[in-house]
Amino acid sequence: MGRITASRSQLKGDPYYDSLLASKFINCLMSDGKKTVAQRVFHDALEQIKRRMPDQEPLEVFNQAVENVKPHIEVRSKRVGGAAYQVPMQVSRNRQLSLAIRWILLAVHEKKGRATSLKLADELMAAYKREGAAITRRENVHRMADANKAFAHFAW
Repeated sequence: MGRITASRSQLKGDPYYDSLLASKFINCLMSDGKKTVAQRVFHDALEQIKRRMPDQEPLEVFNQAVENVKPHIEVRSKRVGGAAYQVPMQVSRNRQLSLAIRWILLAVHEKKGRATSLKLADELMAAYKREGAAITRRENVHRMADANKAFAHFAW
């Protein structure tokens, strides 16, 4: 079915914040196996958040941002009698998390011309306030599911 990854069972908390979610996020942020670079980018982003939102705990902002981006429902293609329908379906916990992380990172990578840590800090703060590109993407997914509610009876 999907790729088999060891991430769930072997995931250790982030050394700085001791957070499994932060660790998972860093792993997704990492490219070419350069984990220390990914960690530095992530920690710099949280430092930025601490500087710009002094009354908030940066890890709390991060957790809430990811929570705000998680989709509760999505559409999936289902073929019925030669026609493909977009069927709205509940999203599992694991998929919610991976979609949220993926969307935040996509939003960061789409912005060009600044340090990744700054873009990441911006996107996390935007998601915390329920705005920004990742939240827009979530809203679009929810809107699609809402528009295709008529096909919900095809859910399997």
